[in-house]
Amino acid sequence: MDDIQHQFVKNILAGTQTSMRECGSAFAPSNIALCKYWGKRDAALNLPVNSSLSISLGDLGTRTEIRPSDADAVYLNGEPVALDDAFAVRTLAFLDLFRSEFGNASFVVRTENNIPTAAGLASSASGFAALVLALADLGGWGLGGRMLSMLARLGSGSASRSLFEGFVQWYMGTCPDGSDSFAEPVSKPWPEFRIGILELSSARKPVGSRDGMNRTVETSELYKNWPAQATADLETIRGALFARDFQTLGKTAERNALSMHATMMAAWPPLIYLQPETIEQIHKVQRVRADGLEVYLTIDAGPNIKLLFLEDNEQAVASAFPGLQTINPFG
Repeated sequence: MDDIQHQFVKNILAGTQTSMRECGSAFAPSNIALCKYWGKRDAALNLPVNSSLSISLGDLGTRTEIRPSDADAVYLNGEPVALDDAFAVRTLAFLDLFRSEFGNASFVVRTENNIPTAAGLASSASGFAALVLALADLGGWGLGGRMLSMLARLGSGSASRSLFEGFVQWYMGTCPDGSDSFAEPVSKPWPEFRIGILELSSARKPVGSRDGMNRTVETSELYKNWPAQATADLETIRGALFARDFQTLGKTAERNALSMHATMMAAWPPLIYLQPETIEQIHKVQRVRADGLEVYLTIDAGPNIKLLFLEDNEQAVASAFPGLQTINPFG
């Protein structure tokens, strides 16, 4: 797997020159998928079974600084991370793909997340996107967004979408070498679009997304229907974006998320990210919507809920869901 990934990185960086600077730094937003990515057709290159589409979370995400050093060190939110900790292991394994470009240097990585790490709020997406952007800054590569999104994809599939602001599509591609699986912005800004974060737990997930995805693909009978549904859902959501049809977008995004979780629950052992508080809030969304408040939900691989609504309903949604963190992705 490492050889395949190393060769992929070399192919992407072919024709660029690395002029190592003292420090590289970057910010990348987290993103919430409206049409989910769940399942890989190639694990080594992180190639998805289906295309996906997301919305960025504005200034919620990850800021990363990277410096060459005599020894590797990783800091998360100002605290040193043991090198055998899962977070550091995954970070350093990713950096191994790029060390030859920097004279086999070691690195000090300082990462600041303003979202909970590994709690289903796409921290790994913004984390690897910020790391790739910081590496590009450190090396002065001058690569475009498509190429950078393919590099970020190697760390976390969803990271490909966190290279950009606004609505973003990650194309599944068909080439075996992964050269046509990239992300890029789609649609124009939708200034009235709002996202609400209901943070029900900041605890680290007991099963990470990567392992959970593999378990679902390998053991869930319901998964066989997922790729076709996700493909249809994406086209519906894209059409709703361009038509500014919020009701169709919201209904499709909610159904897509709950269908993804259904495939997980049908895996063995069952994969249940939803907590009792999650179920309670799902019922609440359905109740307030039945009462006339146009609000929809989506949930990634974790317990936390993201609400989708428009500016006209911002105050009503905030009143219905105390503690809601409202995000204007285009503000």
